[in-house]
Amino acid sequence: MEITFLGTSSGVPTRSRNVSSVALRLQQRGEVWLFDCGEGTQHQLSKSDVKASQITKIFITHMHGDHIYGLMGLIASCNLAGNRQPIEIYGPQELDNYLRSCAQYSHFKLPYGIRINEISSGTFYEDNEFIISAKLLRHRIPAHGYCVIEKDRPGRFDVKKAVSLGIPPGPIYGELKQGKTIQLDDGRFIRGQDLCGKVEKGRKLIYCTDTIFCEEAVELARNADILIHEATFAHQDSQLAFERLHSTSTMAAQVALGAKAKKLILTHFSPRYAPGNNLQLSDLLNEAKAIFPNTILAHDFMTYSIPRHIEQNKSIKLKSIS
Repeated sequence: MEITFLGTSSGVPTRSRNVSSVALRLQQRGEVWLFDCGEGTQHQLSKSDVKASQITKIFITHMHGDHIYGLMGLIASCNLAGNRQPIEIYGPQELDNYLRSCAQYSHFKLPYGIRINEISSGTFYEDNEFIISAKLLRHRIPAHGYCVIEKDRPGRFDVKKAVSLGIPPGPIYGELKQGKTIQLDDGRFIRGQDLCGKVEKGRKLIYCTDTIFCEEAVELARNADILIHEATFAHQDSQLAFERLHSTSTMAAQVALGAKAKKLILTHFSPRYAPGNNLQLSDLLNEAKAIFPNTILAHDFMTYSIPRHIEQNKSIKLKSIS
């Protein structure tokens, strides 16, 4: 699981930062999942190592322009490039009408493989590897945060031990890998869990923007490996945050602290903290780290790999039951 930030500015792009979009690369599946798609996202993709042709899912948090204005252009470009891969798009109720209106007035037919799905709070997607859920946050219009949970991986199956126990290769190995107990032809019972290492716990990624501090964000981010959270304003500008229902750097840190997240990545910065101004983004980082030390600032094209929960030097104990 690898995150690439394609846009980290709020409201409008700057010389160094585009507006919101984050790509999650699932290399083992050859897929890219996109979170928000602000204006110019397709340009950012072309400058990055992320392949637009691998996008299979797009998650939109809310209907403000800096999170959706790039969506129609990206869809059209993928279509012109001959990309026939189906794309599932998830977002607010208005998203379907928005895209169909854009298509109508630009005389463009949405590709057959584009499917638009309305979300609400709760789990809305699950497959063999991932569970995706959303929770309504607090913003001026309805905005959802997203939670991606990787399912636990079975422990490594010890083939050598299986062979030493006289277990013949074949479909039976698949059952043992799943932790099942099987009976051999000689009458012995073998427990699969005794032939597998410790289960590898799945990873948890949270994406929260736009929102002011709220308990819903804390609940969504509980025990997250990575919490990506907006930090539009510095603590000094908290009045603006309350007026516009955005977060300060300290609010984002409080969410991470309350949720017991492992790492906080700040994004969605107001252009007011550009170089030369009284407050810099380094000030926002220092404010957040005073509350939650394991905090970093995102920048456009920053890539971060979410480490797996692999335990080293595991020993496998074998037992047979009769």
